[in-house]
Amino acid sequence: MSNQMKDALDYIVSNKKIRTVFQPIISLRDGSVLGHEALSRITHDCAIKNPDMLFTIAEKFNRLWDLELLCRTTALESAFKFMIPPYDKKLFINVNPNVMHDESYKSGFTKAFLDQYEITPSNVIFEITERNVITDLNGFKSTIDHYKNQDFKIAIDDAGAGYSGLNLIIDVKPNYVKLDMGLIRNVDQDRLKYALVKGMVEFSRASNILLIAEGIETFEELSTLVELGVQYGQGYFIQKPDDEIKEINTEVLTALESIIRRTVIRNPQSDVNVLALRY
Repeated sequence: MSNQMKDALDYIVSNKKIRTVFQPIISLRDGSVLGHEALSRITHDCAIKNPDMLFTIAEKFNRLWDLELLCRTTALESAFKFMIPPYDKKLFINVNPNVMHDESYKSGFTKAFLDQYEITPSNVIFEITERNVITDLNGFKSTIDHYKNQDFKIAIDDAGAGYSGLNLIIDVKPNYVKLDMGLIRNVDQDRLKYALVKGMVEFSRASNILLIAEGIETFEELSTLVELGVQYGQGYFIQKPDDEIKEINTEVLTALESIIRRTVIRNPQSDVNVLALRY
């Protein structure tokens, strides 16, 4: 990688050129908000165009923890004003599983930060992406156990994007599994995607893991996911990421209500709840 990339990385980290936006995750059973995913955005115009690229470069130049620390701190500071008790929504934060190998890695930082701001750890979900290759599985599992022992919850992100996802889910035993947007795209039209999501719903019920569908962009995708029994969803159809945590648009909740009503009529045994929709 070029010196230009390294210089851009150093500038972003040193000058804190990261901001946080939030995207809601809602129940597909009653429309209530489960929480929000904190997403990092680069505020410096440079050759590094997106956060995935930024983290790849940071890992290459041994600055993964520096970048992780910046993104995590920025997310928590941005979310703090929304998370004052009795706030009980969840904050989903992306975590690179290989950060523990960085020489600067500081165990216990997040818990200490939350204690400082009186944020409940059980309201924070660490998202571990399947896209990252985990180089030390035993060490990674120890880190996950460390997080769980501090009362943090765990989500496997981008499930379906790689080939190791099921083994990772079994090893980690997460609280949530997020279905990759590639699996959700056109799930209403693609029989194989439909079958895979249906299988994941059955798996989640048997294992007591909650499913979150990522990247919902159309009414038809949302409708199919509700009918299949996926518990939660997020995506542009529901709400785009925003600097502020906002209420869900009434039009979205009305659309969800119509889907739920239709689902209940077709399947009276469904566990969706049309009466619990919140406006």
